[in-house]
Amino acid sequence: MKKLLLFFLFFILGGNLIFAQRDTDHWIAPFYESTSHAGRMLYLSTDSVQPFDVTIYSNNIARGTVTISKGSPQTFTVSQAFISASSPSEAFAVINKGLYLKGEKPFYCTLRIASSTTHAEIVTSKGKAGIGREFFVATTPSPFVSTSNNFTAGVLATEDNTNVTVTWSPTANIAFLGATPATNTHTFTLNKGQSFIFAGLGSPAANMHPFTGARIVSDKPITLTNGNINGNFGTGSSSGSDSILDQSVPVDRLGNTFAMVRTRSATANDIEGGLIVATENGTQVFLNGSATPAATLDRGESYRISGSNYIVQGPGHSNMFISTTKNVYLYQFVSVNNSNATCGFNYIPPLNCFLPRKIDEVGKVNEMPAGTNGASTTPSGTIIKLNILTEAGATVTVNNVAPTAAQGPFPVTGNTNWVTYSLEGMTGNLTIVSNKAVTAGINGGFSTAGYGGYFAGFSSIPLIAKQTGDCIPGLVLEVDDSYDTYQWFRNNVAIPGATTNSYTPTQSGNYTVRITVGSCLPAVTPVYKVFTCLEETTQTKTVCEGYLNIVPQFTTSPQTFVPSTVQIVTPPTNGTASVNSTTGVISYTPNFGFAGNDTIVYKFCGNDPEFVDCEQITLTLTVAESPVVNEATLRVCFLEDNVATGLFNLTLANVTIQPGVTKKYYPSLTDANNQTNEITNPSNYVAPNGVVYVRVSNANGCYRVAKVTLIVFPPTQSTVLEDKVICMETRTTLDAGPGFNGYEWSTGATTQTITNVGVGTYWVKLKTGDCITKQTVKVYASEQPVISSIDISTNNITINVTGGVAPYEYSIDNTNWQASNVFTDLPRGDVKVYVRDTFKCVPIEVNITIPNIVNVITPNSDGVNDVLDYSSLANKPNLVFDIFDRYGNRIHQGNKENGYKWDGTTNGRKRVSTGNYWYSISWNENNKNQTPIKFQGWILVKNRE
Repeated sequence: MKKLLLFFLFFILGGNLIFAQRDTDHWIAPFYESTSHAGRMLYLSTDSVQPFDVTIYSNNIARGTVTISKGSPQTFTVSQAFISASSPSEAFAVINKGLYLKGEKPFYCTLRIASSTTHAEIVTSKGKAGIGREFFVATTPSPFVSTSNNFTAGVLATEDNTNVTVTWSPTANIAFLGATPATNTHTFTLNKGQSFIFAGLGSPAANMHPFTGARIVSDKPITLTNGNINGNFGTGSSSGSDSILDQSVPVDRLGNTFAMVRTRSATANDIEGGLIVATENGTQVFLNGSATPAATLDRGESYRISGSNYIVQGPGHSNMFISTTKNVYLYQFVSVNNSNATCGFNYIPPLNCFLPRKIDEVGKVNEMPAGTNGASTTPSGTIIKLNILTEAGATVTVNNVAPTAAQGPFPVTGNTNWVTYSLEGMTGNLTIVSNKAVTAGINGGFSTAGYGGYFAGFSSIPLIAKQTGDCIPGLVLEVDDSYDTYQWFRNNVAIPGATTNSYTPTQSGNYTVRITVGSCLPAVTPVYKVFTCLEETTQTKTVCEGYLNIVPQFTTSPQTFVPSTVQIVTPPTNGTASVNSTTGVISYTPNFGFAGNDTIVYKFCGNDPEFVDCEQITLTLTVAESPVVNEATLRVCFLEDNVATGLFNLTLANVTIQPGVTKKYYPSLTDANNQTNEITNPSNYVAPNGVVYVRVSNANGCYRVAKVTLIVFPPTQSTVLEDKVICMETRTTLDAGPGFNGYEWSTGATTQTITNVGVGTYWVKLKTGDCITKQTVKVYASEQPVISSIDISTNNITINVTGGVAPYEYSIDNTNWQASNVFTDLPRGDVKVYVRDTFKCVPIEVNITIPNIVNVITPNSDGVNDVLDYSSLANKPNLVFDIFDRYGNRIHQGNKENGYKWDGTTNGRKRVSTGNYWYSISWNENNKNQTPIKFQGWILVKNRE
């Protein structure tokens, strides 16, 4: 409801129709009648060829509905209880009178009142152009005393809590009906549909006019009906009176340029002319282009224009041009046949180039509720005069017929831009069309009543109206279709392609239209605020765990809901629901033991500061049980390519025994609840030790999550099966050990042990339960030792060994073995040396030569012991033969040139001194390992000269 009230407020402020009186909404304030009028009737007409309904309200209650369309205007009889007061207790008091009319499309509305055939008047509704926040009252003066005459000014509120303050002249001595206020101001508060009437009788006569110029200010839109029921503004005769009444417009709809066409009293100037009410100080009034002001007025003052100021422009046609320096109210006096009994008045709209180009259509212009019991009829002698004001040079038609030359156009003295027409004898329905700005009104009556009213031009600027609908979707906006160009804007941004007189908004916001016409400067309409309708949607949810938290969320609007706006419209019947005032979340709990469908209707609004979206959701709840689940464990063997993982078939996890459920698998509990990262191939799921989760859902959409523990059996290997080292030529036994459920060797054997195994790589598959571990074992050939070198010293040898596995054993006959690597007292010549390691495999053997040992030479050329000769070793690879003195200096080197001999000289030249010298001989034996041999010792040289 809050949103609807906001919508209504903005609609009123921003939605006045461009052609003013043709509107979708009309308000008519009540009036006080001192003279009874039995006939009270609404006359409704439209240009829409499609029929639509108009509903009439009073005191916010629908009082009736009529259907209208073009060519088919309708009437509606209004009870006195709805529109007028006649008891002083209803004056100067808050009452529940007044009318509000609501149509699906724009229409014209007049309230016509009649007292049989003696009094009559037309109150022309200005639509939304007739509501506002500031007005000045207009009533007519009368020099004659009459308790049947009065002044009346009634206001009607369009919204609740409307504060109204009325101020009148502090020097006026006004006798009000219903109260005697102590001051010249009065404030009151009205709710929508309520009203307040200021009224006073015409006795004394001076009481008829002082309330004119009273200022009415409100904080919310109101409408004003003012005048006299009855009155007689003539000065020539006190005989007779008539109803004088019309609806006013707010100050912001006023103008300062006017034209009037004389009504139907040709000679009585006291009952022709008009009344000006000023709204600002220093307002000058000029007539017919005169440079001299006819009057200068301050705010609230009035000036009566005599009918003598009409200028005859042609046979039976007189008009008058009025201009003011500031905006004013102008009411034209209406009369018939110079009779004071036919007085009336109507508000005159100001001239401006944005007046509409057509008035389509005004219905039943010759009828009044003057028949029996207030029936609509044409009183005898009724003559209706149609007055048209339009721009000079315009082409005009009335009901598709151009006026005759005798009917116009006639110039307006003082303003060459406008012309007037008069057409008498009008009946039925009227459509006035001009190709330029136009306004039109009727005046006329019969012998005992005069009345009149204008039907367009009550707003000086173009205004947006709703063509159909109230909100989005379904709302169509329009301006008058008689302008030259159009451009629609939303929030001051031009809407592409929106260049016609109507537009269907799809978004809320502030809408305006820039229009151009003729020589007028471009004009932009006031803002029309567009709101979205209350969106009504339906949703379904399942309640699975005995409760449900409902978080409001808009279906289409981007706004965020405001928690304080959440309300339950229709509570559930099979459970309880409550709103958390802080979060806006609705908590629903079904009744104990209930299963089935339940319904809750809730409403919420968004957070936009101005254009608030609201949504009402009808939520159907299915209360159902969740599936029963249990935890499960899956165990699988390891994968050989990654022993930390296993291949699981998750579908084998027995998490529920209930039929008709759906299972989906997820890596985490969060994923299972949110249905993210689903395991799409659960029958082949590779994973290490851990857990997965199964979302188990039933046909009702309820679910529970079960945990499945995943266990990967690690490989179980033999602790006794180890790699072995054997001699290449031997065999061994491999034992996988006890405790396995089965064995399968690479040799094909299925026993715990295999025998007669030589050097090589073997595997065995060890079965533990259902898992098989493949274990590899290697039988290595032992590493043979290598005789790295042999040192010979005289008849002793020292064998140096690397490789193999110590301890080593040594032999020179391959039979007798010793742990020492030294052999002594060996004979000269070739010797075979054997070595084996701890594995006692086939020994390594090396043939060596133990050279002949010479310890003394006497190089005296006697042929005996002259040289140290090792030429017998010349066939040994890498033979090196060196002689050193006692200081370690090499003094001789044997080679092929000297035959690996030494004759006791230094480098073959100088004999050395007698003494001891050292020799070193090394070579490699001719075997595959090229065993190094080193032989060294000392030698005595004796030189005999």
